[in-house]
Amino acid sequence: MISDILQLEKSALGELAEAKTQESILAVRTKYLGRKGLLTGLLRNIAQVPADEKPLFGKRCNEVKELLEEKIEEALKLQAQGKKEAILAKEKIDVTLPGRSIPPGRVHPVIQIRREICEIFATFGFSVVEGPEVELDYYNFEALNIPKDHPARDMQDTFYIEDNMVLRTHTSPVQVRIMEKVRPPVRILSPGRVYRPDSDVSHTPMFHQIEGLLVDRGISFADLKGILTAFLKKVFGSDTILRFRPSFFPFTEPSAEVDIRCVMCRGKGCRVCGQSGWLEILGSGMVDPAVFKNVGYDAEIYSGFAFGLGLERIAMLKYGISDIRLLFENDIRFLKQF
Repeated sequence: MISDILQLEKSALGELAEAKTQESILAVRTKYLGRKGLLTGLLRNIAQVPADEKPLFGKRCNEVKELLEEKIEEALKLQAQGKKEAILAKEKIDVTLPGRSIPPGRVHPVIQIRREICEIFATFGFSVVEGPEVELDYYNFEALNIPKDHPARDMQDTFYIEDNMVLRTHTSPVQVRIMEKVRPPVRILSPGRVYRPDSDVSHTPMFHQIEGLLVDRGISFADLKGILTAFLKKVFGSDTILRFRPSFFPFTEPSAEVDIRCVMCRGKGCRVCGQSGWLEILGSGMVDPAVFKNVGYDAEIYSGFAFGLGLERIAMLKYGISDIRLLFENDIRFLKQF
């Protein structure tokens, strides 16, 4: 029986030496030390061992068991360490290699234009205000003298969420909200996202506008013309030539479109300006008394002007961008030019 123990020990140590994976090491442990293992089976047969050999047999079995448990534990640790070292070797980072630089971010051209415009009007005493993009019908239309039957209310021109709620089509509602809360004088600039169902090379369903409002005693069309002239010359250069054309907006009277001499052809006529030599830049006008009535301003005492322009259009003209969709595609090759 003692020779059986010695043979079992030799066999177990040999198989353990050949085991290279965790699974094979655990298989050796199960084979020899498990509940139905070979060593366990010898211990169960101790009754068949002669009485004078039982103490030595039991002692030897326990020694082999302790030895195998020790060797198996060592083998498992070595296998785990080897696996860890293999992973580290595979994923090793050479710290002597030069670092990979992360390219710096750029300010989007539309944001650049927005900042520039806000800074210009800050020198004129205007402050920046913002408002909700999901707007009540009242603020987006009615308070701005756009009645229920006005064409601008057509579903083709406006995203309706509910009958009395829309995605704002301009940032003018912010001006109404401010006038309801603040008494004149008022000098505000309201930039932000607006929404209209258009999509082509010069229109997108979402775009950015910036609108201005000045209300005080004695404000005239001459003040509007002076401020907008100074503003456009700061944006496009002191040699910029501009003109004011009569127009119509429901919330201003009189109203005017402002054009500048084409920045591409310098007035000679090209594809960008439709061979006219002029580019439409913004809309403007004196605030209609009906709007003042809606916010509780006395039109006999106060007067004012408002204007609005699209930031994408200004960016396209200033930077020579031919397709408005380039401003929304986030192509790094395009954006890094700015």
